[in-house]
Amino acid sequence: MTQVQFNNALLGLSNKLHYYALSLTSDSERADDLLQETFLKALTYRDKFAQNTNFKAWIYTIMKNTFINDYRRNVKTKNTFDGSNNDFHLLGF
Repeated sequence: MTQVQFNNALLGLSNKLHYYALSLTSDSERADDLLQETFLKALTYRDKFAQNTNFKAWIYTIMKNTFINDYRRNVKTKNTFDGSNNDFHLLGF
């Protein structure tokens, strides 16, 4: 697949990918960010795409994995324990 064919195939999936991103995130801004990150990864790792395989499935897998990784990263940072002693501030001293 040439660079032009790759770009055309990617742009051709843009609307469907946006709807998929909306279904994953339930937020328009986050969906736009996910779509942009998916496009960036697809263009960056273009050489990893195997010829004569399902391009659409490859792109959707990139988006799904990106969403899952971001979700896990966000959950992990929210559950991180802050070791500082903020009880002093809560008591009003």
